[in-house]
Amino acid sequence: MKSMFKTGILHHGGIMVNYQCNAACRHCLYSCSPQRKPGYIDEETAEEVCRILCEGGCSSVHIGGGEPFINFDGLIVMIQKLKKARIKLEYIETNAFWALDLKRANDILARLLGEGVNTLCISIDPFHAEFVPYCAPLSLAKLCDKNGMGYFLWKQEFLSVLSRLDPQKNHSRSEMEKALMKDYVIKTANRYGISYGGRAVNIENEYSILQNVNKLSIDNTPCKNLLSTGHFHVDKNSFFIPPRCTGFCIPLSEVIGGIPEGKYPAFEALYHGGVSALYELANKNSFQADSAGYPSKCSLCFYIRKFLSEMDFAELDKNHYDEALKNYSHTIDNLD
Repeated sequence: MKSMFKTGILHHGGIMVNYQCNAACRHCLYSCSPQRKPGYIDEETAEEVCRILCEGGCSSVHIGGGEPFINFDGLIVMIQKLKKARIKLEYIETNAFWALDLKRANDILARLLGEGVNTLCISIDPFHAEFVPYCAPLSLAKLCDKNGMGYFLWKQEFLSVLSRLDPQKNHSRSEMEKALMKDYVIKTANRYGISYGGRAVNIENEYSILQNVNKLSIDNTPCKNLLSTGHFHVDKNSFFIPPRCTGFCIPLSEVIGGIPEGKYPAFEALYHGGVSALYELANKNSFQADSAGYPSKCSLCFYIRKFLSEMDFAELDKNHYDEALKNYSHTIDNLD
């Protein structure tokens, strides 16, 4: 196969070291949850990712997940590989669940500082508060101050809203609807400015007006974002994840070196002809649109890709689409 297209220079990116998380946040673009199959980026893959990032001109990244601190030893390996490759680590994302154990948290911060880590991105918002008491991120922030670790709360603007809740416990959706506001889910999503992909597709479905597929504005605008390097991610399997458009599993090495023409028809259709071309491809494979309709062309695109992921389209990650539709309901009180 001849090479069809590839990215330019890699700019800011993130490394997703796992998909497993102690939370299953409603807005999670990557469909992470406690039920995701355990697995963490291994030493060999970490080294390979660093090599390809350097080849693509990437000089700095952040580390995310999943929840990176689920496997602290694995996290240290990733940090060391980045340091060896001379790729700057900007920050590590965490929901701070581990900060509830103060001794452990102090030990972790000391080790991170010893490895040259200087900044944490600490999640704090109503979506995370369903799974992590918001006292945990606040406690971690205080420990960072005490230990000389830099940090930023993402997003700090939610503190005033969260102050209406008991900081020592998790809160169900129904509890937060009573304490905060009935429509806190969509208001939180709007304040975040999230992309309605991954599990967040459910938020758009719940709060938006559904339109018949024939009335949606489905055009043939090419989705060039699929090879954008402005805020890309690479996952634990060395797959490239475009900004805001998850569920693809194309090797980072091919994205850098050149994607073979004809190898990934769903990706190619979307890249060249937008949702219109993808819809045409799906119809050729007997796709049946939902009679209830869709809130947007991006939502339709998600469900088309989910449909095609059940077939022989190697560029689509079936697990991602399946997991995206789990763990979202009007209450998550019974999440196992």
